Amino acid sequence: MPRTLILASTSRYRRELLDRLRLPYEVHAPGVDETPLAGETPLALSQRLALAKARAVADRFPEAIVIGSDQVADLNGEPLGKPGDHARATLQLRRMRGQTLVFQTAVAVVCAATGFSAHEVAPVRVTFRPISDDAIERYLRAEEPYDCAGSAKSEGLGIALLEAIDSDDPTALVGLPLIRTCRMLRAAGVDLL
Repeated sequence: MPRTLILASTSRYRRELLDRLRLPYEVHAPGVDETPLAGETPLALSQRLALAKARAVADRFPEAIVIGSDQVADLNGEPLGKPGDHARATLQLRRMRGQTLVFQTAVAVVCAATGFSAHEVAPVRVTFRPISDDAIERYLRAEEPYDCAGSAKSEGLGIALLEAIDSDDPTALVGLPLIRTCRMLRAAGVDLL
C-alpha cells in the first residue's frame, strides 16, 4: 500500500502546483517559526525552513512522505519575505525595480519511517523592469500580492513588472519546483505515473 503524501504548507500556490501531479495528498500546516537566524543567508534560510517544515509534519505523521518548501527572495544578500501588507509591498517593489534578484526556492522530502530525507534548491534569477511609483501602486491595487515573497506574482499580472526570468525549473518561482520535487518523490518511492 502506498504511503500517504503530505504537503507541509499553508500556501495555496504550492497546493495548486502539487495538484498538477494528480496524486492524492493531504495538507498539514507545519507550524515552523520562519524568522531568519542572525547572519543567515537567503539560500541557507530557504533550505533550513523547507527541511524544518517537512520534518515538523513528518514527526506527527512518521509513515507519510512529506514535502516541505520555502522561498526567500535574495536582494544582494538580503532576504525579502512576504510583505504582508500594502506599505511593505510598496517598499519592496521600489527597492527591486531595475534590480536582479535570486529567488531561492527550496524543497525537502522526508519520510521518518524509512529515514528518507532529501532537499534541493531551485534558484531563479529575476530581473525587474525600472517601474514607476504609479505603476507599482496600480499593480498592487490590482493583484494584492501580499502573501508572495518579493511582492509580485509572475503567474499573474506581476509578469508585467519583469524584464527576465532565468530558471531550469519553471514552477520554482511560483513556490514549488516540481522537477526537483518529482525527482525526490521518485527517490522516496512514489510512483508518479
